[in-house]
Amino acid sequence: MEDVKKKIKTLVGLEDDKQDAQIGVIIEGISNHLLYLLEKDEVPERLRYIVVEIGVRRYNRLGSEGMQQDSVEGHSVSFYDPEKDFEPYQSIIDNETEREGANGKGQVFFF
Repeated sequence: MEDVKKKIKTLVGLEDDKQDAQIGVIIEGISNHLLYLLEKDEVPERLRYIVVEIGVRRYNRLGSEGMQQDSVEGHSVSFYDPEKDFEPYQSIIDNETEREGANGKGQVFFF
């Protein structure tokens, strides 16, 4: 998933390798969660953008992980609950699992 790491670094404006370990952990966590939801062993190429988009959001929250909302001198910040990061993509994830179900192995029962 080096392409995912490169895209995240580009989007957050990183040009060096100092944050690669953190980004790697972020990618691993997001990928594992997505794989669990998809019930797959590998994130399909067409869904890697989900890892990139959530990765950027999680990277931007580093140091403020538990913050729900903050307001300082008219500047207000609020973050998603980490459990809800996948909600905007749930219909896409559901479609992917249904798509695989239609093409995947089935079971036959004889009575």
